[in-house]
Amino acid sequence: MNSPNDSENVTICSAKGCRADAVWVLAWNNPKLHTPDRRKTWLACDEHREHLSQFLAVRGFLKDVVALAEWERPRSASDS
Repeated sequence: MNSPNDSENVTICSAKGCRADAVWVLAWNNPKLHTPDRRKTWLACDEHREHLSQFLAVRGFLKDVVALAEWERPRSASDS
């Protein structure tokens, strides 16, 4: 069993049953539940990126798809 520190930086795909490392962040919100600026996230591996994106897009929830490395990169003062 993994300790909490072992899994702290693990990013696993959000697709049901998938245990692959995530490489994409799918930013979304449900306009009936969330304010327009609120972003929820799902993680996706390369194999499930399109499927999860389509699931969210059909419902009008998908706002952005970003590479995980880019999403996690700290913003510099000049990016603000």
